[in-house]
Amino acid sequence: MCGIAGILNLNSSPIQNLDCSLRIMNKLQKHRGPDGEGSWTHREKFLGLSHVRLSVIDLNTGQQPMISDNKNVISYNGEIYNFKELRKEIGESQFSTNSDTEVILKAYERWSEDCISKFRGMFAFALWDENKSSLFCARDRFGIKPFYYTVVNEVFYCASEIKALLPFVEQIDTDIDSLNDYLTFQFTLGDKTLFKGIKKLEPGHMLTIKNGQISVQKYWEVYYELDFGHTESFFIERVKELMDESISLHMRSDVPVGAYVSGGRDSSIVAALATKVERTDFKAFTGKFSFGEGYDESNYARDLANQYSIDLHELDIQSGDFVSSIGKVIYHLDEPVAGPGSFPQYEISGLASQHRKVVLGGQGGDEIFGGYARYLIAYFEQCIKGAIDGTLKNGNFVVTYESIISNLETLKQYKPLLKQFWSHGLFETIDRRYFNLVNRAPSLKREINWDSLGDSSTFDRFLKIFLGKNVGHESYFDLMTHFDFKTLLPALLQVEDRMSMAHGLESRVPFLDHQLVELAATIPADIKFKNGELKRLLVRAFDPVLPNSITSRKDKMGFPVPLNEWMKSELKDFVCGIFETGRDIGRTFFHSDVILDNLSKEGKFSRKIWGLLSLEIWMQQFHDKAIEYKQYLK
Repeated sequence: MCGIAGILNLNSSPIQNLDCSLRIMNKLQKHRGPDGEGSWTHREKFLGLSHVRLSVIDLNTGQQPMISDNKNVISYNGEIYNFKELRKEIGESQFSTNSDTEVILKAYERWSEDCISKFRGMFAFALWDENKSSLFCARDRFGIKPFYYTVVNEVFYCASEIKALLPFVEQIDTDIDSLNDYLTFQFTLGDKTLFKGIKKLEPGHMLTIKNGQISVQKYWEVYYELDFGHTESFFIERVKELMDESISLHMRSDVPVGAYVSGGRDSSIVAALATKVERTDFKAFTGKFSFGEGYDESNYARDLANQYSIDLHELDIQSGDFVSSIGKVIYHLDEPVAGPGSFPQYEISGLASQHRKVVLGGQGGDEIFGGYARYLIAYFEQCIKGAIDGTLKNGNFVVTYESIISNLETLKQYKPLLKQFWSHGLFETIDRRYFNLVNRAPSLKREINWDSLGDSSTFDRFLKIFLGKNVGHESYFDLMTHFDFKTLLPALLQVEDRMSMAHGLESRVPFLDHQLVELAATIPADIKFKNGELKRLLVRAFDPVLPNSITSRKDKMGFPVPLNEWMKSELKDFVCGIFETGRDIGRTFFHSDVILDNLSKEGKFSRKIWGLLSLEIWMQQFHDKAIEYKQYLK
């Protein structure tokens, strides 16, 4: 686990101060690799690669950038979990180290760009092919590991984090389309970032530069080609087999591995299965807010720890931690995404880093198997519509309204969302209805100066993903989970990566093994969502290994933060001060006075304040400090 960076002049001319520029990029990403750093420059000085290292595999001989006998050079971030198997396939005699980095180099030299299809793991890398005079870059199938790039005056820059690119851009500007995306979803769509001119290499994509031309191509896609030929029991057994295999692969490490446990089903499954591999001294980490009902789920984590003799480390997170950490959280995120869970994730990662270099997490289970309560909301409406229209029994994709009703208790914490969802009518097309369900912009009508954002085609960008050619349009459930898999999941993985790497900690996500994901996409909706049960396959497959307190709960909220309660008491002055700073600067996008007037009016679990606060802090951390990034070059 590391940080990578690269600079390439597209016209092949020497780059002035190349070595210095690489050192600057390493400095801005040093937290990602506290165990070492290195750089390499081409003899003609038109290209350089650099690296900061967190040592996890091959602690002694895995230094980077790594150069092969063929003079190919790689800077790589991630883990190729099946590297041992690939070594055998390529031939053990060809290797001089025990690192997975060398496996990527040798795999590329054997299979060229097709090597990516061989990898099981998380990765982002830049690889210089000396013979072809080309730069080959790739990012893993799900976007677990980051890769950002920009072009300034015909020079290509890439890095693991946006902040490493900022000294080189002409100016720090906000991308307006991306800002509209953020205000709608709390993440951006496609290859855009909130920084104008800076792009991310999308999950499952590769980038090649040859003869000064940049080419970006998709190399992997998940296809929802439904398998009606197998039973529920078949899929349950196959999911169990693949999950066991994924856990075993993700436990490969030359340092001890621990786990996050939130008290929810997904992280508990991962930790329980991991104890089969690491039977002694297995450590897990959880956090809580001692604030009141709904904010402390640590008892569920303790039940799991007691059942499996896990050494559980707990952190009681206080409002004072928010004051001291929120600026660091947004700085490390590079751009605000995905909700307030990033704050406790940052705090717990700090705790975990004191005991482990590697942890497992449960990210991905909700998007793959359908775990969000909004799916119930959407289906409930469609079931009512189907009953009225007489189409309830059509097809293999509909859940009955009788089964939905029995599961509506899950929605007791979502009354504000339900009210908003149905406030402007019912029974539109399913694409428009799901957009309305995930659209957070209507709650910001008065707080945002929408006129300054111009006309945006956010819905069109949503539609392009929601109605993707790789998913059948007959299944509402698949359309919803597919959209979240393509958009929300990468945003959550950004949080997973940045909050752990801020502390020099590697986070692994066993649910995101591509063989498991590809299988899950083939499971019919009437099996995954039978009787209106969220994550039915996981429930049937793994509930026997979990404590009853976890399997029977219906109130999992995803680590909620008592921000709005704190706002009404001990954090009021602190948060007001942040927005007052933005007001005094004259933020174009905000109606700061409206925000300040409404701070104390938000209800429990509302994410409005988080979204606005994160955006303002982001402006202060990056836009208002633009001159500080330029000073790195002096």
